[in-house]
Amino acid sequence: MRAVVVRSHGGPEVLVAEELDRPEPGPGAVLVDVAAAGVNYIDTYHREGVYPIPTPFTLGLEGAGTVAALGEGVTEFAVGDRVAWASAIGSYAQQVAAPAAQLVPVPSTVDLEIAAGAMLQGMTAHYLTASTHPIAEGDVALVHAAAGGMGLLLTQMIKARGGRVIGTVSTAEKEKLAREAGADEVIRYTEQDVAQRVRELTDGVGVHVVYDGVGKDTFDASLASLRPRGLLALYGAASGAVPPFDAQRLNAGGSLFLTRPSLGHHTATREELLWRAGEVFDAIQAGELDIAIGGRYALDSARQAHEDLQGRRTTGKLLLTTS
Repeated sequence: MRAVVVRSHGGPEVLVAEELDRPEPGPGAVLVDVAAAGVNYIDTYHREGVYPIPTPFTLGLEGAGTVAALGEGVTEFAVGDRVAWASAIGSYAQQVAAPAAQLVPVPSTVDLEIAAGAMLQGMTAHYLTASTHPIAEGDVALVHAAAGGMGLLLTQMIKARGGRVIGTVSTAEKEKLAREAGADEVIRYTEQDVAQRVRELTDGVGVHVVYDGVGKDTFDASLASLRPRGLLALYGAASGAVPPFDAQRLNAGGSLFLTRPSLGHHTATREELLWRAGEVFDAIQAGELDIAIGGRYALDSARQAHEDLQGRRTTGKLLLTTS
């Protein structure tokens, strides 16, 4: 099979597609023919060694496909089942051996590429809006990178729960996409001071919650955009890690809350994983959640996918396809 291998940590240039032996599913695992793999920012952290994985390894955590073989003890799935996952290392490949406990069934009416693009970001948007700060009717949320894959999903989920969305983007094209997803107001951070504009749009009060996956470049503006007792959910660091800061700033800003959540802690049980994935798939089937595929790349073009993602040249979700 063909797979994207990282033999040494580094930039996108270390991503090389190679021929490897087919993985064998061990006890409790399932061999899956991968239809598509999701490209996510966490993949760049694994590639760079920020989140170190011993080399060599096959990159990728997210995907969808069809069960090809079962390891010992697997009873929940059968050969031919359509499945998706958000946490199976080695997903940038034509086949992956994934723990059965990490797989979820894909409804027959959901395309496998859409399923591959919905898992990691879809469930992340779900826990952020349903659990980290459960959006209530009338809540005002600031969503950074509102035209990206996560931003578009967050915007749709916030609006479905009755919230108001202020999104940040860099270009007119991205502003159009954010508004089409439901953003009530859009700030072009290349032209406007984000925190100042947020205050203007909220009559000086600020927002209830900021969903920030950018990190270092947006952190100060995120804190400055919150109303008293508001919450900053820092769920990623696309621009780099936030430096250490004085916690007294949270008091000075109005008894603010700060959290650094992760998907793993919000899908820690089989029941929670199935619940979140099920709600995402239900919303897709009902036409309430659109998974915008912003780019499809062959496995041999994984380097280009990472360059485009980190260069902020993309919108929506990026996929690697195997056919």
